[in-house]
Amino acid sequence: MSIDNGERVDNNERDGSAERNGGSEPIGGERLATRLLESSVRRSYDPLIEIDWAAPIDGDLFWLDPRRSSLYGTSLWDGLDHRQRVELTKHEVASAAGAGIWFETILMQMLVRQYYHQDPTSRDAQYALTEVADECRHSVMFGRLIERLGTPVYRPGRVDNQLGRLLKATARGPEMYSATLIVEEVLDRFQREIMSDESLQPLIRMVSRVHVVEEARHVRYARAALERWVAATGPVGLAATRLSLGRTAMAVATWLVHPRVYDAVGIDPATGHAAARRNPHWRETLRWSAEKVVATFDDLGLIRGPGAALWRRSGLI
Repeated sequence: MSIDNGERVDNNERDGSAERNGGSEPIGGERLATRLLESSVRRSYDPLIEIDWAAPIDGDLFWLDPRRSSLYGTSLWDGLDHRQRVELTKHEVASAAGAGIWFETILMQMLVRQYYHQDPTSRDAQYALTEVADECRHSVMFGRLIERLGTPVYRPGRVDNQLGRLLKATARGPEMYSATLIVEEVLDRFQREIMSDESLQPLIRMVSRVHVVEEARHVRYARAALERWVAATGPVGLAATRLSLGRTAMAVATWLVHPRVYDAVGIDPATGHAAARRNPHWRETLRWSAEKVVATFDDLGLIRGPGAALWRRSGLI
């Protein structure tokens, strides 16, 4: 793989304040989009070529830091042997990959729907399409990862699946970009830790690094767009965004680790899910994964009202 595991991940796309425009409608930041397009030329990767999918897998190496496992520190964890603990982290990674595919599919449709109304000569519109291309590759990469792991494809439940269909068909403005940020930033927090941990499986470190490098641009674009939209949206629209965002937080916390992963190590899914929900180590990990994006939303006034109760139920705050 040509992207070096020791390569520094540039955070320039993630930093800085949003560029504002003088009108009432957020029309995108052309200067920011130009920079992100240039970065995309320099640092984009084809995971089908640059990841060694045939590399052997070591059955003794974890797929994520075991302290980040949903059952770490519980009596259920204590009852597992080393290989079972490794197997659980493998299925937890597969679950996160399945959730990533689900949301990236939603995001691609939201971006294309937005592009339908944009000026195709603008850099902002062109970057939106570039991000769609990135997300296409990421979804293929996560699909290949799940195939290589030999796990089931873990999918959200029926209710959240239908809510996802509604989101992709109707979300715009702050609702669209806040939902994008929460998913991307939570996954990014896990993956930045994974890619730097030489004790973990090389395959998941490579996948994580590709995703982190390219998602840095997506996060920067979404954060800048969200700031512009919040500044231009009235109280009714922001109230709806707060409620929708709280529901998205619930979905992220629920489907990051699908209850069926516990089947893989002989634990009843309902029992494992309940133990994880009560587990103080897992609840701290959830808060850790979301602390950066929570700070952003809090600064923008997006964690208030009835939506804040959903955030508390999610365990992300």
